[in-house]
Amino acid sequence: MELQYLVILLVLLGAMAATVPVFMSLFYTAVAGFVLFTDFPLMMLAQTMFRSMDKFALVVVLFFVLCGNIMTAGTIVDKLVKVANVCVGWMPGGLGMAGVLACGLFGAISGSTVATVVAIGGFMIPALLEQKYDEKYALGVMTTSPILGVVIPPSISMILYSMVTSCSLERLFMTGFVPGVFIMAAVCVYTYVVCRRGEQVPTPVPSMSQVLTVFREGFWSLMLPVIIFGGIFSGMFTANEAAVVACVYAFFVEIFIHRDMTWPQVFKVTVNSAITSATLLIIVAGATSFGQYLTLESIPAKITEAVVSHIQQPWVFLMAINILLLVVGMFMDIISATLILTPIFVPLLYEYNINILHFGLLMTVNLGIGYCTPPLGVSLYITGALADRNLIYVTRAVIPFLIIQIAILLILTYWPDSVLFLPKLFYGSVD
Repeated sequence: MELQYLVILLVLLGAMAATVPVFMSLFYTAVAGFVLFTDFPLMMLAQTMFRSMDKFALVVVLFFVLCGNIMTAGTIVDKLVKVANVCVGWMPGGLGMAGVLACGLFGAISGSTVATVVAIGGFMIPALLEQKYDEKYALGVMTTSPILGVVIPPSISMILYSMVTSCSLERLFMTGFVPGVFIMAAVCVYTYVVCRRGEQVPTPVPSMSQVLTVFREGFWSLMLPVIIFGGIFSGMFTANEAAVVACVYAFFVEIFIHRDMTWPQVFKVTVNSAITSATLLIIVAGATSFGQYLTLESIPAKITEAVVSHIQQPWVFLMAINILLLVVGMFMDIISATLILTPIFVPLLYEYNINILHFGLLMTVNLGIGYCTPPLGVSLYITGALADRNLIYVTRAVIPFLIIQIAILLILTYWPDSVLFLPKLFYGSVD
């Protein structure tokens, strides 16, 4: 390893070890690289930061953040949980299954794992414990199931991946539905097996009138993902426009139909969403600055040459990438990792003839699992706070569910048609 690369690596790792925020660590490392090892002016770095945030593609991220916050503040989440519960709550482990389905429904609107953990976990964990579900099961399922927030579209990480690679966002969104169903089905089967002989008592089988009542009350909430996906995939509006439409619809439903949100709450939700969006843009700026330095030093090309010379088989490459991304997910948030690693990996995809949409889904699932792995898995800390449990306890609770998700990840890795089936069906190609 050349001296300059060693210095850059030490600066980056040292900053992170000193608990410097990731975006600042990336920015400081980029500045050190520019000053010490290049002749380019620092003004180029400032221009790069500005251009990274001045992209129309980021609008969709900002509005989906707002949409998720609207649902969390209102009663859409509560109605989605009731719909899921009436569908499967009467089965052994039904309340746990309802939580999984609710994560899928909420993820199909918010695009964020953290928002899904806060909204669904905050509601479901006390409910599961009250119904005498094992505490480790309750924490494990509500920590890991919110990965559906980034797997099932709209996914914020997929949006950023599409922005970096210029691949079709609509086609990339299509790759997330089948994996999302796989994860929900596998966790529900595990729940049924584990809870079949447990102490928890399933709710009585609902009558037809009760089912109709719940679906009638949840109709407007269920229409939100229908509007988003129906509009995008029918060509009625773009993903950017879908995010705006979703926000307007969510506001209208909460204020005028459910009547559970006041105008002061609207102001508060909007301000909180603006703060979250600003935080996201700062991460984008820091990651892009570091990526600019890597590009100027031709590091992606050098990595491509080194990898290709040592790994000849695509299946070996995919296995190595899965392991690498799982490790990266333990220490870096999905947004930073996507923005930094995607430009490095894309040249390798052409060398191994790997579809860019397939790889985008694999990257999303890998880094999504990172939300549930120590030491920096955000979901672990959120559910730990909700249940007043430490990191070690929650980590042990998620192990069975992580095994399920990694097994599904391997299936997705070596069965690409399961990922590319829907894009081929709807668009005729995956190019």
